[in-house]
Amino acid sequence: MLRIEDITYAVEGRPLFDGASATIPDGHKVGLVGRNGTGKTTLFRLIRGELALESGNIVLPKRARIGGVAQEAPSSDVSLIDTVLAADTERSALMAEADSAEDPARIAEIQTRLADIDAWSAESRAASILKGLGFDDEDQLRPCSDFSGGWRMRVALAAVLFSQPDLLLLDEPTNYLDLEGALWLESYLAKYPHTVIIISHDRGLLNRAVGSILHLEDRKLTYYAVPYDKFAERRAERLAQAESENAKAKARIAHLQSFVDRFRYKASKAVQAQSRLKMIERIQLVSTPQEAALRAFSFPEPEELSPPIIQIEGGVTGYGETEVLRRLNLRIDQDDRIALLGKNGQGKSTLSKLLSDRLPLMAGKMTRSNKLRIGYFAQHQVDELHVDETPLDHLRRLRPGEAPGKWRSRLAGFGMNTDQAETLVGRLSGGQKARLSLLIATIDAPHMLILDEPTNHLDIESREALVEALTAYSGAVVLVSHDMHLLSLVADRLWLVSDGTVKLFDGDLESYRTMLQARDKPAREKPLAAKPKRPSRDAMQALRADLRKCEDRIEKLTDMHEKLSAKLADPALYEDDKINDLEAWNRKFAEVVEAMQKAESLWVAAAERLENAEGAA
Repeated sequence: MLRIEDITYAVEGRPLFDGASATIPDGHKVGLVGRNGTGKTTLFRLIRGELALESGNIVLPKRARIGGVAQEAPSSDVSLIDTVLAADTERSALMAEADSAEDPARIAEIQTRLADIDAWSAESRAASILKGLGFDDEDQLRPCSDFSGGWRMRVALAAVLFSQPDLLLLDEPTNYLDLEGALWLESYLAKYPHTVIIISHDRGLLNRAVGSILHLEDRKLTYYAVPYDKFAERRAERLAQAESENAKAKARIAHLQSFVDRFRYKASKAVQAQSRLKMIERIQLVSTPQEAALRAFSFPEPEELSPPIIQIEGGVTGYGETEVLRRLNLRIDQDDRIALLGKNGQGKSTLSKLLSDRLPLMAGKMTRSNKLRIGYFAQHQVDELHVDETPLDHLRRLRPGEAPGKWRSRLAGFGMNTDQAETLVGRLSGGQKARLSLLIATIDAPHMLILDEPTNHLDIESREALVEALTAYSGAVVLVSHDMHLLSLVADRLWLVSDGTVKLFDGDLESYRTMLQARDKPAREKPLAAKPKRPSRDAMQALRADLRKCEDRIEKLTDMHEKLSAKLADPALYEDDKINDLEAWNRKFAEVVEAMQKAESLWVAAAERLENAEGAA
């Protein structure tokens, strides 16, 4: 159990925490959310003991191991698999001692401990994690120094997952993963055997991989024993209630103030006026959470072009003489919303560069509209901003003929205020840099916008604003992103980049997710079955009733899970005289978790039976 008790901490005089408290029960998966700059990463550093609290306490179980992804990506000549294996320091030490130990008693102790920690399966476990994060068998034997920074960060993530700390702290781990890696991580974290706290703005991950939300706002921490979408609903209800109470209080203040203004200087009413002034002082507005202004993006609107704006027939592209993509037969119209799917290294970035005219066509034919303008955003462009210049300096260079007021207006349209406009880029946050890069990518009112991981460093409110802007935008959109929530709301066409070509994916994002999850499972040979008989009406009704029962069971268990999570988050339960109660509640929680897993399996089986029956009908 992790207890955060009434902590206070400030950075350069700016308070980040002021009397903040929360309790995280053992084994819970928690999403830490809040606007950028509120102190989420600082909280991790406080938990790890890297920073000293001004007041309050952070209490962890004795000998609890805390783990997180290292700031420095591994870059040695050691192979990936050995780098990950070395992360389990106890196993490494025991294996080394086993080679040199001579005392029979000590040898027995070492072998017993190695068996206890399942040391002999370590290599297969490490290989499985690396494979889930995108490294094939050949990659795993190569040295870390062979890989780029982003891929080495995946190795660092694999290492900490393999070491299985008692408290796993992950800060935006999907920022350096592709969609496939992010979906694998979701599944892995959902089954992780210990406590997890993850900072993320990825709604899909926060709904599927964690069961609770820890919200940092107004220098306070609030624990919600529900996934993100339900947390958002409850928070919206709380905001609406607070705003309603404030509206009533303001109306009361206005009424009293009107009396004071009318009779303040009349001797006969002076006492009543003074009394009402005191009443006004006693009325307190409800403290509403600081609401992030939905920092809308303002994309300029392009003129309409005749379709198609791009058409490729028999296209081939690559680098130098190396062909990466072949047999390209693609068409893009101005109203298209396309998501590019596929593992890293399959050619998504290559296709993006071809479409944006950053790579030539090596063979085949490409037709473009004569007036076509293309905006291109990629993460490396954020890194290429001039760190010793301000956002205003960037626009001054791009638009020298415009007035300074126009530059500021453009920046405001991308959520950058006056102070940020005059701050050196090197001192801006990652989200602010991303906003500036998006502004630069769209400044010419492009007819097509190519976005490669645009949500990295954007908080949830900013991601929602980006969704709204892309929905309203009248140009074509080509998206590469690990954020399934963004893809599901924006994209209406899916292109799968694999096996050296690009094809339309005949399905939706959920079917793609299911395909990925099933891809690595061993195939089972099934005997040819006879064509199923058409099910009777009574049989169909029975199947539907069975599915409804399964859904009802899951709903009841989910409700029990939420109540037990809330109970286990109560600090009073962890007092010394409640130790027996705590053990009982933990047993109940474990039973409910196991029952939910069984209920979900039964629901899947019932849904498949009904689907098969409907297909036969």
